[in-house]
Amino acid sequence: MGSSAGASTDQTTGRSPMISPSVGAGATVDRAADFANYFCTYGFLYHQKEMLSDRVRMDAYYNSVFKNRHHFDGKTVLDVGTGSGILAIWCAKAGARRVYAVEATKMTEHARQLIKANRVENIVEVIEGSMEDVVLPEKVDVIISEWMGYFLLRESMFDSVICARDRWLKPDGVMYPSHARMWMAPIRTGLGEQKMSDFELSMGDWESFIDETEQQYGVDMSVLTKPFHEEHVRYYLKTSLWSNLNPHQIIGKPVIIKEIDCLTATVDDIKAFSVKVSSSITMEKTRLGGFAGWFDVHFRGNRNNPGHDIELSTAPSTNHSTHWGQQIFLVHPPRCVDDGDNITVSFSMSRSRENHRLLDVELTWELTESSGKCSTPVASKYYIE
Repeated sequence: MGSSAGASTDQTTGRSPMISPSVGAGATVDRAADFANYFCTYGFLYHQKEMLSDRVRMDAYYNSVFKNRHHFDGKTVLDVGTGSGILAIWCAKAGARRVYAVEATKMTEHARQLIKANRVENIVEVIEGSMEDVVLPEKVDVIISEWMGYFLLRESMFDSVICARDRWLKPDGVMYPSHARMWMAPIRTGLGEQKMSDFELSMGDWESFIDETEQQYGVDMSVLTKPFHEEHVRYYLKTSLWSNLNPHQIIGKPVIIKEIDCLTATVDDIKAFSVKVSSSITMEKTRLGGFAGWFDVHFRGNRNNPGHDIELSTAPSTNHSTHWGQQIFLVHPPRCVDDGDNITVSFSMSRSRENHRLLDVELTWELTESSGKCSTPVASKYYIE
C-alpha cells in the first residue's frame, strides 16, 4: 500500500530511455530518472507511515476487504504497489489462497519482514519489480491497489493498474477499488489575497536585488526580470494548492467532472479529458475565491459479483481529513457572488509534457447572476505539481 509498481521500471533493469505509453506523443521518459524522482520516496518508512496513519484511507480499505470476504476467500489476488504489504496481509487474512504483492522499490525488504511477522508468508509472495515487467504464474481473481494521487490522477499510477488488469485479471475478476469520481465546487478562501501578497513581495525583493547588484557590483540584472516574473506567477498564482477545507467554505453545489470504471477504463480515458459543468451558488453575498477539486473511490465488486459498497471520500469534512486533502485553483481577484447565481466551468486536464506524473489544467469560468446578467469569461491555466 504505497508506491506504484509500474509507471516506471525498477532500478535493476538498466534499460535505455523509452517511449512511455502513458505520455503524450513526442515525449520521452527516462525510466531511471523517473524511478529516482518518483519511486524513491516510497522506499522510506517515514512516507509509508504517513499513508498508514490516514484513518479514512485505512478504514476504507480494511472494510472493503473484510466486509467482502466472498471476493477473497479461496481466491488469487494481485496487490499492485504493495508498499509495506498491509493490503496483501489483509487479503490473506480474509482467506485468499494466494497473494502476489508487487512493489517497485526496496520497501519489499520491509514488506517481507512484516508479512512473515504476521504469519502469512505461505500465502503472500512479494515480488520486487515493475508491474509492466513482472510475470505471474497465473491469472488472478482480484486486483487491489491504492493508486490514487492528489486530485485522483496525479502520479499516473493508475496506468500500472490498467496494465495489470489487462495482463492478469480473469474475465470475471474484481477490481479494488472498482469505481472513481472526480468532483469540483466553488469555494470561498482568503488564500488568493495571501498568495498575491506573497507574489508582490517577491517581485519587490527582486527589484531591490537588481538595484543593489548594479550599485555594488556594476551588473545590470534587469534583463532577467521577465523570466523571474513568469517563474513567480506560476509558483504563487498558477500552481494548485493543497488544502483541507472546512465544508463551510464550499459556496456552491459540488459537481462530478470525471467518472471512472476501473474494469473498463483505458489510459487514453485518463491521459487527457475536457468537460463543461455548471454549479449554482448556495450561499448569500459571499466571494468566489477559487475552485476546489477532490475525489472519491468505491469498492463494489462487479455487476456479476457485487459486494458491500464501501466509499473512500476526500471531500471537505468536519469529521475527518485525508493526506490527499483537496486541490485549490485560486481566482484572482475574488468575485462577489450571491445565492442563486450560476457558474459555468469549462475544465480540461492533461499530463505535463515535462513530467508525465504531473498535471496541467485549463479552467474557464463564467458567472450568470440570478438577474440574468452574464460576466465576461475568465480563463486561467494551473499546474498540479
